[in-house]
Amino acid sequence: MLQNDLQLRSGVVGGTLLSTALNISLDDVFFTIVMAVIGAVVSFFVSYVLKRLFGKR
Repeated sequence: MLQNDLQLRSGVVGGTLLSTALNISLDDVFFTIVMAVIGAVVSFFVSYVLKRLFGKR
């Protein structure tokens, strides 16, 4: 019974990952990279400004 459960879970996970990987386009990957870079830059500058405004003097 445990072997069937493991096979079923691995089949579901493998099928889900494979179908997801085949539906992701290069444009989606590029868009995600650009949005991550923008988010990191904005986060850095907001942290920097808040540190300068409310940091120890």
